[in-house]
Amino acid sequence: MVAQLETPSINSTLSLPYSVEGLLQVFTSPHRNFFTSVMAQALRIAGQGTPVLIVQFLKGGIRQGHDKPIQMVQNLDWIRCDLPRCIDTPHLDETECQALQHLWQYTQKVVSEGKYSLFVLDELSLAINFGLISEVEVLEFLAKRPPHVDIILTGTEISKSLLDVADQITEIRRSHQP
Repeated sequence: MVAQLETPSINSTLSLPYSVEGLLQVFTSPHRNFFTSVMAQALRIAGQGTPVLIVQFLKGGIRQGHDKPIQMVQNLDWIRCDLPRCIDTPHLDETECQALQHLWQYTQKVVSEGKYSLFVLDELSLAINFGLISEVEVLEFLAKRPPHVDIILTGTEISKSLLDVADQITEIRRSHQP
């Protein structure tokens, strides 16, 4: 991941010649075919020694909550919502709502702790669109994240307010008609 380098002012008291500012990247496509590119980027970054956490908000099916992460490779952890199914509707029962909220709260906590440098927040925008997670809360979370943390948001429909705060937007689309 290429982070933005910012040269400090002459009067700065920093001991480093520069500071690293984390990026907010958005990957979107109506075809849901971009996760491979995001995963390749996460694997490449983890392989370079940077701690990465992938959080899949709407994927379930394997009882993989935040307390049971899968370590894909060294420096790359992967967690999903602790549900027996994938979420494809805004209509959840109480247990499903609690599992999703626990995952969201855990994500906010680990971002603030600084254990990971890159977070992939898969389908967070769809959870927002379903009304399961507050967009205002997500925007506040993004604004308050540690300055060195990189975040990648993915989803098929990203709101204008999230796009407005993104440093990089990648829209994957088909250029040909079938």
